[in-house]
Amino acid sequence: MSKLSLGTHPFLLGFDQLERLVERTAKSENGYPPYNIEQVGENIFRITLAVAGFAEEDLSLTVEDRQLVVRGKQTEDGDDRVFLHRGIAARQFQRTFLLADGMEVSGAALANGLLHVDLSRSVPERIVQSIEIKKG
Repeated sequence: MSKLSLGTHPFLLGFDQLERLVERTAKSENGYPPYNIEQVGENIFRITLAVAGFAEEDLSLTVEDRQLVVRGKQTEDGDDRVFLHRGIAARQFQRTFLLADGMEVSGAALANGLLHVDLSRSVPERIVQSIEIKKG
């Protein structure tokens, strides 16, 4: 007996890429930077990332193939600083969020070490289509 995967179930026609998207998203989890996702309205969402130490010019947001990609890369101030203890890492990161159809990035703001990315979902109009059945 063969096992059916999620993307090959007979009731999920056209969703063959769903399983690959889930696997790709699960592999991208690395824990840094920490983030929250909240629903702030019926079709409005906000992703908040903790990016302490990053300036606006150190951050970039792009939407690539239905994925919101947040990248951060800090520039070193120079080699003249001597740290007795360095607990705040200046490391680069890339955090990816898969966006559903109809999700749009409506804006982003950086305040108090938190990057807020606002998303909105457009509700598609409902279309009922009748299909003619021809005699064969």
